[in-house]
Formats: sequence, C-alpha cells, structure tokens
Amino acid sequence: MSGIFHWHGGRLTAARQHYKEARFPWIDLSTGINPLAWPGAAAIKTDWRSLPDPAALADLEQAAAAHFGVTTDHICALPGSETGLRLLRHLIDAPACHIQPSYRTHAQAFPNMHALQQPEAAPPSTALLLANPNNPDGRLYTRAQMRQLLCRQEKRGGWLIVDEAFTDCMPAVSIASEVDDGRSLIILRSFGKFFGLAGVRLGFLLGPSPIVAACRRLMGDWPLSAAAIDFGRAAYRDRRWIDETVASLTTRAARLDAVLIRHGFSPRGDCPLFRLIDTPDAASLFDRLARQAILTRPFEDYPHWLRFGLPAGDADLARLDEALG
Repeated sequence: MSGIFHWHGGRLTAARQHYKEARFPWIDLSTGINPLAWPGAAAIKTDWRSLPDPAALADLEQAAAAHFGVTTDHICALPGSETGLRLLRHLIDAPACHIQPSYRTHAQAFPNMHALQQPEAAPPSTALLLANPNNPDGRLYTRAQMRQLLCRQEKRGGWLIVDEAFTDCMPAVSIASEVDDGRSLIILRSFGKFFGLAGVRLGFLLGPSPIVAACRRLMGDWPLSAAAIDFGRAAYRDRRWIDETVASLTTRAARLDAVLIRHGFSPRGDCPLFRLIDTPDAASLFDRLARQAILTRPFEDYPHWLRFGLPAGDADLARLDEALG
C-alpha cells in the first residue's frame, strides 16, 4: 500500500494511478463527507466579476449564527475549519494539549502540543483541543459531559477548544450555545462535511467576541470567495433539507453497519458519516477493496484500523457488500 493514502482521505486521483487495474467506476469511501450533497448548490448564481460583498458576508454569518445558536458577534467565517485550527496559536497564548487519536492538524495547532488519551488529564492553565464527535474513531461525548469539561477547564484557568466538524449530523451534542464573552470556549464548525460540499472551503470559528474580532483582523477584508458566501447563506437557511438529512443519515449509517456486521466486523463510532473497523487484515482489506475501485481510509499509526465513509446509495452499498465477500 502506498503511504500517500495514510495522510488523509480523498486521494482518488492517486488511487486511480496506483490501482490502474481497477475496472469499475470508483467509489470514494475514504472521507467523512456526506456523499449526497445539498442540492441547492446547482441553483446558485455567483457574480464572479466583483469582489465578495461585505454585506453578503455579514448575511452568511447571520445565517450560520442562527443555525449554530450564537449571536453574530461570536462568529467568524473562515475558508474551512482547517484554517481556524491553524489560527489558534495566534488567538490564545497558552500551552496546549490535544486528544489522540484525532485529526493530524490538531497536533500542529499550537507549538509543542502535548498528546493526551483522556481530556481529564489536561494540566491546569492549558488550552485543550478535542473533536466531538471524534475522527477517526467516532468517539462521542454527550452535551452534559462537554459542559462539565468546559467548567473544569475554566476552573483550572484553561480553555476548551472543540472541533465540531461533524456535529451538524448530531446537533443535540453541540455546545455552541455555551459560547459567550464570559466563557473560555472556542468552537470550530465545518460546512463541507454535512452539506457534502467540501470543495467550497467554508468553516467558522465561534468564541468570545474579542477572540472573534482578532480572528477577523487576521483574516482580512475578503476571507471567503463569493461562491462560498452564496452557498453558505442559502444552505444554512434550508431548514427542511437540514432536518431531513439529519434523520436520513442515521438510517444510512445503520445500513452500512449491517453490511459490515454481516462480514464479521464490529463497526465503531457514533458519527453517522463514517464507521471504523479494527481488524488485523486492515492493510490487505484496503488493498483488496481498492483493486475493486473502492477507496477506504487506512491509518499509519493504527495499522489495524480501516474507516468507511457512507456509500451514496443502494448501488454503492451493494458493491461494497459484494467486494467484502
């Protein structure tokens, strides 16, 4: 297996080049991106002739703030939540730690990041970064647990930074409503995963208004493309599609679970956009599926793990079922 597939998902071009013998249309299950994207994107007509409009950007932040349950002085739009992670060191002056396993970028967010297995092990006066639900193992903390963790960090002079990139799928676990000027809480949100439009590169930082103001200064006058603004302001107001998708993701995840269980695996994780299996044959299984034009997600540091994103529909799920046989 080429090491390129260990870095992150979505390496479909590399897969086509590496597995030239694959004779089927490729199915990309290597990411946690919703394969059934928000359909309203096709109707968006972006004006490419002008610079992005500040009023339109403010409207996007208003739509997103209403969706997340915060006020507009507590939200800053970003070109992807990855950008927010890389801005953190410029916004908070504190030693930091992160939970592992998690995103690679978490380990790079602050200088000299310290890795922890459990959030309760965070030393006093530190910024603790974690994802909820976590990627890649789908570990989930309840809203009550997260509120307790926030109180613990604040009492010990620290910060809690929560990467809620997948929380749109599970809105009940978000603690975005806790964001306020009196709280030591920063939340990062992603647009592309739930709405299935990762190429738009849109995300948000939520936090105390001084942190948000500093973030806006760092981002400058035109942080987003006009298309990202147009897509986001419309999508976050599409309440019917959002509610229907939250409900359907649970059903689709259960169908994936049934296929994996039928082939002897024990799927892990609570996030409906992906499932993780633990098997000593993970490397050979990745290779076998790739030779049948199905791309999954392996992990260099956890060679027994293989992650499956949601198939787009019954036909893709049936192909996975057959390929696992």
